[in-house]
Amino acid sequence: MSNSVNQSAVRPNLKNPIHLLAFGLGSGLAPKAPGTFGTLAALPFWYFLLQGVPTLPYLGILIAGFALGVVLCEITSRDLGVHDHGGIVWDEWIGVWITLLWLPHSGDVLTDMGWLLYGFVLFRFFDILKPWPIKWLDAKVHGGFGIMIDDVIAGIFGFLVLQGTVLALG
Repeated sequence: MSNSVNQSAVRPNLKNPIHLLAFGLGSGLAPKAPGTFGTLAALPFWYFLLQGVPTLPYLGILIAGFALGVVLCEITSRDLGVHDHGGIVWDEWIGVWITLLWLPHSGDVLTDMGWLLYGFVLFRFFDILKPWPIKWLDAKVHGGFGIMIDDVIAGIFGFLVLQGTVLALG
């Protein structure tokens, strides 16, 4: 859902930590493809902080990140007067981190970067294409939860395809 407000004219206050996080530390301010830039910005955080974290703590981080995102996105969206402003990318951060759960790690830098790139592309594919039920959720569910949930499902779809690929290459 989008408002008739010109989103590029609506700017967050990056001195406000809520807006700063919702806009992915500013990565959502990219003039073109803010969702892609936001997703790219999430990758170093995953690489240095989440890669190799055991499954249960990783899931805890995802759940906490989702809950935080609902609040961040709700407040920022309300402050800006635009539902799901394109620059709000915290949802992309959590979505791509879902896709990257259990990402294969071989120890070979090129192979590992290939898997990371594959996960990134899968998440962006599902986030942009929005197959059912993602498109339906995006249109029907509003507020901070609505902003977050479609990217969570895109992340799950990306995760399933990535893990299916791992099994197929087994």
